[in-house]
Amino acid sequence: MMKLLTGVDSAASAIQAEKTRLDVIAQNIANANTTRGLDGKPYQRQTVRFETFMNQQFGVQNSDASKMVRVAGIQKDPRPFVEIYQPGHPEANPEGMVAYPNVNIHEEMADMIAASRSMEASLAIIRNARHMALQTLALGKR
Repeated sequence: MMKLLTGVDSAASAIQAEKTRLDVIAQNIANANTTRGLDGKPYQRQTVRFETFMNQQFGVQNSDASKMVRVAGIQKDPRPFVEIYQPGHPEANPEGMVAYPNVNIHEEMADMIAASRSMEASLAIIRNARHMALQTLALGKR
């Protein structure tokens, strides 16, 4: 059976993966000034790692499923915390330094724009595939 809307599955999987990325970015922004988390340490920036999905256990090889995107994991950014001299702060160490999260708001905003544009591109693929399928069906009625 011929698939009429090719590429839609991979575009939809990319949208889902970018949604996860946007959620992580929002969490990073919300915790940009959290100096003490549940573990007693400052919040540590998180990043999303993507991978293409190929399910060989079902015999799928070099097909549409191999072009699908999925979230491989959410990992902590290994960059060091930002230390600022604030001797009166409750979280200050004996030298008066406070460790702040390794979150850069400008970097998060740039990542948010990139994720949004990626979602827009994937939605355009879906719209174009739908339009082409409708045009194909209209040709069959003539």
